[in-house]
Amino acid sequence: MNLLLSKYVWFDGKFVTLDKAKVPITTHAIHYGTSIFEGIRAYWNGKNLFVFRLEEHVKRFRRSGQFYNISLNFSDKEISDAIIGICKKNKIKNSCYIRPFYFIGDYGINLHVTEKAPTNVAIISFPFGDLFNKNGITAGVVSWRKFSDMSTPTQAKMGGNYLNSIIATQEAKRKGYEEAILLDHKGNVSEAPGENIFIVREGRLITPTLSSSALEGITRDSIIKIGRDLDFEVLEKFVTKSELISSDEIFLTGTAAEITPIISMNGKKIGNGKPGDITKKMMDEYTNIVMNKNNDYSSWLTPVY
Repeated sequence: MNLLLSKYVWFDGKFVTLDKAKVPITTHAIHYGTSIFEGIRAYWNGKNLFVFRLEEHVKRFRRSGQFYNISLNFSDKEISDAIIGICKKNKIKNSCYIRPFYFIGDYGINLHVTEKAPTNVAIISFPFGDLFNKNGITAGVVSWRKFSDMSTPTQAKMGGNYLNSIIATQEAKRKGYEEAILLDHKGNVSEAPGENIFIVREGRLITPTLSSSALEGITRDSIIKIGRDLDFEVLEKFVTKSELISSDEIFLTGTAAEITPIISMNGKKIGNGKPGDITKKMMDEYTNIVMNKNNDYSSWLTPVY
């Protein structure tokens, strides 16, 4: 998937053309994965561009680095302004994906990273539609396990952590599935490589607890809130592999994936093999919210223009 990047990027406090944003091959993050990132979506509804849950993304952006004492040397307001600014600078008037990231720069091969290690910050943006087929995808449980807090912080969105996601995805694709599902170190369901997972059983929405090594996803949090506002019972609990396969409906949540139905798990049809009624309801609600068609959630949207 080649990204059609916008002309301008934000790099260390300035708007520059893409060709001017360069780093040396000695950059620490290239060698050791010492990078932090966020994925943010902005939605064009025909009148304005709305960034979804900007404040929560920026807070998590900083918090991820704090696990490793990696400094983000710009204030939350400066980062938020830069995210809005890059959309304006590129005159974006279609739905897009925004990727802010920061990383340890020229620091040699020293593994003792401190707050004083030099960091670079960049923000890129590009047009982005559906990551997956919204009519539903196939998924399967892979043999690789999600890493746990016993080895590295699960709530840090670090570049290096996603090697776990890459190897899980490779196995799923080899088995003919469109997406992987990882179990945690105890054998409970954790999440997909880049998404949280929800199952529907007897009208209840269930998602794995964070102690199953699941990321505290912002879209996950949104669906929990929306579900409860719609008077669904929403539970965060341990989910077994057998519960997953015997569920009435399954869907994934994530900034890139939005709400994506799973219609087959481990080769077994889920429900009638089509997106379920509750899944479709959540998809419709989410679309209305991000397009600023539901005033109850307007606080989740930051207008660009």
